[in-house]
Amino acid sequence: MNSRKFLYLTSLLLAFSLFVPGQGWTQMYPSTGTPPKPGNHGPIITHAFAVEKGYYGYIWKIYIEAEDPDSEMLRIAAVADQTGYGIYPTDWIYLKSPYRKHFKGYLQWNTFSSNASYLREWTQISLRVSVEDKAGHESNEVVFPFTFQLTPNQYAYKPPAPFDDGDLPRLGYVMVDLYSNDGYGNRGSGMMH
Repeated sequence: MNSRKFLYLTSLLLAFSLFVPGQGWTQMYPSTGTPPKPGNHGPIITHAFAVEKGYYGYIWKIYIEAEDPDSEMLRIAAVADQTGYGIYPTDWIYLKSPYRKHFKGYLQWNTFSSNASYLREWTQISLRVSVEDKAGHESNEVVFPFTFQLTPNQYAYKPPAPFDDGDLPRLGYVMVDLYSNDGYGNRGSGMMH
């Protein structure tokens, strides 16, 4: 191919790529299908708390308080990361209408998993949590570390302020099924070797 044809084809492909939308562009603003309005502010997580250890099967409560001056909070993103396994897909918890401007409550994760009959003690996970509004703005991210470990009186804790004022609403469930790592790099049933 001579250099003139090569230059012509390269220019044609470049021009074509600039004017034809890519396959993923339609998902640019997945929550509303429209671009964010100028002047919108994203949500802010103002307070957060969770215990850092518990046995396998522990009912883990992740306390969060967040606000959005535009009253457009839509959903909470929860991303689990397990040492020895990796990052799980994002779990989305959609907020009910009373929680669009402000909420204070907890997410509940029942850590027993249908994919693993057992997770070894000292298995470490972390949960990254953020809030997204209708325009696609994401809040600050909060990371909660957790270690599977037998400890006495695991439910005998009192959450700090502002989560200590009584009956807080459950905002939703974290629906992540953990996998065990059998020590040989295999992801499987969780049976000890």
